[in-house]
Amino acid sequence: MYHTWMRFLTPGPVHHRLGLVCLGVGLQYGPLPTVGPRTLDSHVAVVVSSGTGWYETPDGRRRTVTAPALLWLTPGVPHHYAPDPVTGWDEGFVGFTGPATTTYTELGYIEPDRPVVALSDAAGPRAVIARIARAARRDNPLLEVETGAAVHELLVALRRARADLAPDGDPVLKALARDAFKPMSVADHAGRHGMTLAELRTAVRRGAGCSPKDYLLGIRLDRAKELLAATELPVAAIARRVGYDDPAYFSRLFTRRVGMPPIRFRAQEARTVPGGWSNQVPDPGDLPRV
Repeated sequence: MYHTWMRFLTPGPVHHRLGLVCLGVGLQYGPLPTVGPRTLDSHVAVVVSSGTGWYETPDGRRRTVTAPALLWLTPGVPHHYAPDPVTGWDEGFVGFTGPATTTYTELGYIEPDRPVVALSDAAGPRAVIARIARAARRDNPLLEVETGAAVHELLVALRRARADLAPDGDPVLKALARDAFKPMSVADHAGRHGMTLAELRTAVRRGAGCSPKDYLLGIRLDRAKELLAATELPVAAIARRVGYDDPAYFSRLFTRRVGMPPIRFRAQEARTVPGGWSNQVPDPGDLPRV
């Protein structure tokens, strides 16, 4: 005997403009029926938290699915799968669509070419699915927005739970972040890690969804913004602190990426911070009450 609970949603056009909308959510366990062969017009993430089964690719190859695992059902790609007919499995699924799926795919959070992904732990994704299920009650006035926002959170939780990626960052990414403010080229960083440029690009793209240059640039500009907002250091000094010997080049780069020159950013965001900013992330529960 299997058990199934599911709910389907129909967000309106204005909700689709948020980028992602939830089309359905379900929780099932036991020896569930075989799914497919079929093809969908939208995305579905199926999180298998316990049990085993199989997934068959469009070319007829069948592979074993062992929990914890993720099944990516992507638009236009035929799929066919089932849990073990005797023991079954425990799954939660979320259907979603929207223009943001293209960007999430580009960043590597959605992987159409990897329909079966091993997870290190299904607890995080399952907790998000449970929140979507609770938000999907019919009398919820925030239904479409709350469930849509949770789909973004689910994609992050699935990325963090992938067994082939460290949840808190790849060692290469951590090393790049540590050395980001040194005046080093991408080739210099690759050499420091004993990697070719191609190997470094592959590692950063796999871990962060972007090129090494963009990864380093983001870290440098984040720090430059903090220094512009919290100090009176000249722009040239800030440029040097974040790894640029040429302040004019830094200013052009900052303007192109941020949309305004450093001086204008400082005028808008400057804060008087006696004693400087803290590097420790505060716990909201510990903040003093005025």
